Amino acid sequence: MEAVKQLTPFLSVIGQIQPTDMAAVAASGFLTVINNRPDGEGEDQPTSAEMAAAARASGLQYHYLPVIAGQISDDNVSDFAQLLTQVKGPVLAFCRTGTRSSSLWALSEAHRLDSAAILATAKTVGYDLTGLVPRLQQRWAEQVCVPDAAQAAHSNRYDVLVVGGGAAGCAVTASLLKRDASLRIGVIEPSEQHYYQPGWTMVGAGVFTRSQTERAMRQCIPEHAQWIHAAVTGFLPEHNSVILEDGRQLAYRALIVCPGLKLHWDAIKGLRETLGKNGVTSNYVLELAPYTWQLVQNLRKGRAIFTQPAMPIKCAGAPQKALYMSADWWLKEGVLNSIETEFCSAGGALFGVADFIPPLMQYIKKYQTQLNFHHNLVEVDGEAGKAWFDVTDAEGNQQRVEKSFDFLHAVPPQRAPRFIRESVLADADGGFEVHHDTLRHPRFGNIFALGDVCSAPNAKTAAAVRKQAPVVAENTIAVLNNRGVRAVYDGYGACPLVLERGKALLAEFGYGGKLLPTFPLDPRVVRRLAWQLKARWMPTIYFDMLLKGREWLAKPHILDYEPHQPTATQACDFETGHNE
Repeated sequence: MEAVKQLTPFLSVIGQIQPTDMAAVAASGFLTVINNRPDGEGEDQPTSAEMAAAARASGLQYHYLPVIAGQISDDNVSDFAQLLTQVKGPVLAFCRTGTRSSSLWALSEAHRLDSAAILATAKTVGYDLTGLVPRLQQRWAEQVCVPDAAQAAHSNRYDVLVVGGGAAGCAVTASLLKRDASLRIGVIEPSEQHYYQPGWTMVGAGVFTRSQTERAMRQCIPEHAQWIHAAVTGFLPEHNSVILEDGRQLAYRALIVCPGLKLHWDAIKGLRETLGKNGVTSNYVLELAPYTWQLVQNLRKGRAIFTQPAMPIKCAGAPQKALYMSADWWLKEGVLNSIETEFCSAGGALFGVADFIPPLMQYIKKYQTQLNFHHNLVEVDGEAGKAWFDVTDAEGNQQRVEKSFDFLHAVPPQRAPRFIRESVLADADGGFEVHHDTLRHPRFGNIFALGDVCSAPNAKTAAAVRKQAPVVAENTIAVLNNRGVRAVYDGYGACPLVLERGKALLAEFGYGGKLLPTFPLDPRVVRRLAWQLKARWMPTIYFDMLLKGREWLAKPHILDYEPHQPTATQACDFETGHNE
């Protein structure tokens, strides 16, 4: 079998193959084969019936769409385009040399791509389609003059769709437009407001006001992108489409998914009912952060419990920050000795990177806090002032423990939205599956994810987004231009752990806990500079730099080689839907 030639992440072409090649085609990751060569065209040519039987035996879909050489009709083109919207990809189309299959693709794409782009793509894989220029230009011109209804359909097609208008969605959109301002990008986001969530800890400590952490969504979506004010309910990656709650389907050439994590309050019995009263609060909700500060100021004695669920959660340092800032206030007010503070974590360590545990432990001792590991909050009775934890010992045995409280800062378990958990794009744990270095989906090569929802084992912080957005932007541009992806993400994340008013620990690290300090300073040292960064500079950096595509100290690492065109064996890594 000759080399496969990839035209798009969804469609590849090849010259005549044999029934015995079908097993290799399937092993290379293809799901569908299209035969564009009429029976009887050559003496040694296998029949379509023989090809179909061999394809089925290898688990492949098979379609016979014969086209006479040199006589490609408009009906042929229409049938080919329609077929591609119905089959599963990746698709391998063949004829005698692959030219007819390539021509069908070119003519089917001429309504949305100009002839220069189509010819350049074909040329990169060895096909000279300059003879099609008049027809390509004619189809392009016809599309420009389509009736209003067809124009409306075209308006549902985007170069890039971005699911989510939070930190990740706005940042990656801005980074894309910085690289190519001509891109047609739609940002799907149902919320009217955009939030600087890392600031909510500071609201709960009386340092920030609520207004410092929220802006209208229309002010945050990059100016040259279209804000699609709707919610996503599903994906059709085989057809390059996203389904909205109103039933609309939007088509894309590339998809970027970053809706964040959802708070699963109902996983803890009784918690939802008592939030915002009875001394129960959470800085993970903006409306409750001012209540946290109110409780902190009013508590003079009793027991204060701070909880942390199992990973993944947004900013794993935030539950601790609530503890440190509250205890710091109580210490300065002279009431800490009358307050028993406890930190109950479902995990087995104070922090995921061992280098930062010693400085944190100094503050745990300073605030006389009892650490309770493997304590998972499962139930709350706010009126009774009681909480129950499932406690797991070293042997794996579990028992339920009751604790009374006067103040409870609860952090709920968190997970991907349902439309991701229940989609083919999710991994076994329900997160959005990606390669950890390129942030690309392993089976659909024109789909990427970043932010809290992606499965990469990095810290889920806005600082991580600062490094992820340029990587995804670079790689998305590469896919749109039929190039190999070369930008890689090193797992960078950062957590400014505010330990007292005026001092913080800037924890910066990547995959495997590797320390990745931005500045030439020991990141394990508590500093006033880190507090200034968090308390004074971060909101401006967030709203005026991150969301605007100003990649401050975030230049992506680009591999210093040009990847080869993917082989048939690699094609399974580029599975996408049909580019309509």
